[in-house]
Amino acid sequence: MEIIINEGSIKLKVNEIKKISKQMRVFYNPAMCINRDISILLLNSISKNHLQIADPLAASGVRSIRFLKELSKNKIRKIYINDINKNAIKSIKQNLALNKINHNKIKICNEDANLFLLKSNGFDYIDIDPWGTPNPFLDSACRRLARDGILAVTATDTSALCGTFPNACLRKYWAIPKNDYLMHETGLRILIRKIQLVAAQYEKALTPVFSYSKEHYMRIFFRNEKGKNKVDEVLKQHGLFNNAGPMWLGMLWDKKLINSIYKNSLKNKIFAKKKELVKFLKIIKDESKINAIGFYDLGSLAEKNKIKELPKKDFLKEKIRKSGYKASDTHFSGSGIRSDIPINNLIKILKKINRFK
Repeated sequence: MEIIINEGSIKLKVNEIKKISKQMRVFYNPAMCINRDISILLLNSISKNHLQIADPLAASGVRSIRFLKELSKNKIRKIYINDINKNAIKSIKQNLALNKINHNKIKICNEDANLFLLKSNGFDYIDIDPWGTPNPFLDSACRRLARDGILAVTATDTSALCGTFPNACLRKYWAIPKNDYLMHETGLRILIRKIQLVAAQYEKALTPVFSYSKEHYMRIFFRNEKGKNKVDEVLKQHGLFNNAGPMWLGMLWDKKLINSIYKNSLKNKIFAKKKELVKFLKIIKDESKINAIGFYDLGSLAEKNKIKELPKKDFLKEKIRKSGYKASDTHFSGSGIRSDIPINNLIKILKKINRFK
C-alpha cells in the first residue's frame, strides 16, 4: 500500500513503512531526513553555483527532489537521478510529478551506479548514500569528482567501523578500530582515511569540510583539490591514535562553512523549527573551533581517578575556559567534552571541585 508523506518542502509517495530493510520495493528511510537536511544546508552555504549533481543511488528520489525544491535558484545546472531498480525509476517519476517538477535540469537514469558514474563526464557534487558500506562506489565516485567538487559519503556499517567486528574493519577499511567511548570518532576518522586513499590514486586530495556520526550512520563531505603535492599533504595527516588506526588526524570540519550552515539553519523557516537539527548543528559549530583529536568522557575519567561526584558539564566547561583552554560539548557523546586541556590538568580541576563540595 502506498501513502503520501511530507519531508522538508516536498510530498513523497512511498510504500507504507512497516520495517526499514534492503528488501523494500523502493527504499525510503525517514530517519535519514536530517542527513538530507544537512546536505541541503551545506550546498546552500557554499559560494559555488551551476553545479552538475549526481545522485547515483536515488531510490525514491527524495534527496534529488528536495534539492530541486530547496536549493537556491542558481545552484543546480543539471541533476542526474539514477537507480538500478526499475521500481525506483517509476517512483522517482511519480514523485517528480507529485511535486509538479518538470524541467530540463533533470536527467533520469536506470543503470548500475558505478557504470552511471564512469560513463559520465564528471560532477561537481556526488552523493554516495548506500545501504551498508560505501566501498563498492568509492572508486568510480572519486574518478568522476570534478576539481573543487564535493563528495558526500554515508556509511551505515558502523559495527565494523566502531570495533564490534574488528576483522571486518581491517578488511573493508584497512585499519584497526577500537570499541571504547571514542569509537564513533575513531570509526569516522578511519572511514575518512579510506576514502582519501582511494582518491589519492587519481591525484585527488580530499579534505573533510563537514563530518559527523549520528545514530546508525557516519557521514562526511569532502572538498576535492587536484595535484600530487596536495595529496601528499593529506597523506601526512594519517596516523595512529588511542591504539587504533591508521586514521585521519586532521580537522573534521571547515569552521567557516559550519558557521554558515548553522546561521542558514536559523534563517530557514522549515529548518529553524527542527530543534534536534539546530541543536546538533550548534554542538558541531562549537566543537569545530577546538583543534583536538578525540574528547574526554567524564564518566570514564571519574571511574579511573576515583572522583566521586561529577560537576555539571556547563560548570566544568567554564572552569576549563578560565584555566586558559577551550571546551565544548561533542556530538559524538552526551557525556563527553571536547577540549585542548591536557588530561592531568583536567583531573586536577575535577578533584579540586570535589574537594570544595
